[in-house]
Amino acid sequence: MPTLDIPVSADLQKMFDLPSCEAISLPKPMPMKLTLPTGGEFHAFADISKGIPTDCSMSFSLILQIAPFLASIECLVKVLALLKPLIDIIKGLTQVPPSPPVQAVSDFIDAAAKLLPCFGILIGANLFPFIKDLLMLIISILNCLLGQLKTILALMSGLSLQINAAQAAGNDELVKALQCAQENAQTSADHMNNSMGPISNVLNLVQPLLEIAGIDAITLPGLGSSQDTAALQNTVNTLQDVVSMLQDIVSKLPG
Repeated sequence: MPTLDIPVSADLQKMFDLPSCEAISLPKPMPMKLTLPTGGEFHAFADISKGIPTDCSMSFSLILQIAPFLASIECLVKVLALLKPLIDIIKGLTQVPPSPPVQAVSDFIDAAAKLLPCFGILIGANLFPFIKDLLMLIISILNCLLGQLKTILALMSGLSLQINAAQAAGNDELVKALQCAQENAQTSADHMNNSMGPISNVLNLVQPLLEIAGIDAITLPGLGSSQDTAALQNTVNTLQDVVSMLQDIVSKLPG
């Protein structure tokens, strides 16, 4: 069958050209942090359940961390409120004759009453359910991460086969498009690896409570690179081992 070449304008031809990889590459958000009054820092993290992170989503991740922080220092604030009247009482007792201020004694009693619920964290009956629920939450997050990494692994494996076929056929334009898709898949995998940071931070913060409950320290191993299918498969295998370890710990906890 004869072919017929139809001339088109340069502008129309440009519309049919595949976009450059730079034009459709996934963005890499800037790292963000929030300095706490205690001297520590909150770092923004990527919420993989809401797609590829942006500067806006990273900012919101910091906002969402503020409320838990304020809740976590509630008992500390109550202790500080207890110290002021206590100091006044001690100063009064050092006088001759001892005369602690009546108002300071009243303030101390009120502050002590507000502090009493904080001692519940040292009671095993209250502590074990918290640790168990926290570890189950971490397991749920890791399973979510595993599911998405497995999807990316399957995508990257398929893209590798398609790239090889396109190269064999000499289709350079298709090779470029597939390589760009492969780079975006690798970027997505890297974002998911980075989302492990907050989980490690939570485990570090809960270590003192684990010691009180008689549980050995829990640390997450480094996941390494995800720049090829073999490295990503190793990452998936490592995460599966971590999930199995945490499930074993949870199964032995009371409650």
